[in-house]
Amino acid sequence: MTISAQSYLYAITATIQKVAVTQQEGVQRAADLFVDALDRGGVIQAFGCGHSEALSMEIAGRAGGLVPTNRIALRDIVLYGDEDPARLDDQLLERDPAVAHRLYELAPIKPDDLFVVTSNSGVNGVVVEFAQLVKERGHTLIAITSAQHSAAVESRHPSGRRLSEIADLVLDNGAPFGDAALALPGGGAVGAISSITGALLAQQIVVEVVARLVAAGRTPPIYLSANVPGGFEHNQELESRYAGRIRRSA
Repeated sequence: MTISAQSYLYAITATIQKVAVTQQEGVQRAADLFVDALDRGGVIQAFGCGHSEALSMEIAGRAGGLVPTNRIALRDIVLYGDEDPARLDDQLLERDPAVAHRLYELAPIKPDDLFVVTSNSGVNGVVVEFAQLVKERGHTLIAITSAQHSAAVESRHPSGRRLSEIADLVLDNGAPFGDAALALPGGGAVGAISSITGALLAQQIVVEVVARLVAAGRTPPIYLSANVPGGFEHNQELESRYAGRIRRSA
């Protein structure tokens, strides 16, 4: 395949279609789990390291998204803990399982919360350890990962487990090994996949959750853009209902 914007469009379109077909049942199941958690007073907790944090941002705290959502990130050990900011400069931080315990301790978590953990590879220490903690504490866990990539690499966690082996429900983002779609002549590839298909899955789940709430005659707690008239005030009023349960930070 040639390297061009059009070739990438073909590749990403084909992957989107594949994900749309193969993950449809999973999206419906995820929506059911979201609604069940919200009905019990839970919050949706989203966690991802590295670029997978972008997918957490699709779930927690954006226009058109659910208000009862919270994003957990590596920087929380500095923002809400007592870690030196220099700790975040460690490029191998997401491989340290011990960090997962600190993140869980610092987060505003309640028993009925549901977790969405995202990782393209699903093998790094923090993600696997965090997933195990989530299950040990009795929470429902949804994983968004690349089945192909995860199956092709060894776990970096002492247990040898992968995220996909721990979650109650796994959604495959359809990304190839290495994530990028267009092979380069000298090796490597360009044109990442997981960001786009991951965002698709996240938004599909949210839409299905809202569809269920509307069908039940309920008003969905949805963010408006803060950049439309009344949006900021609307969001503040809804967020006040979940005071102490959700955090909004950069």
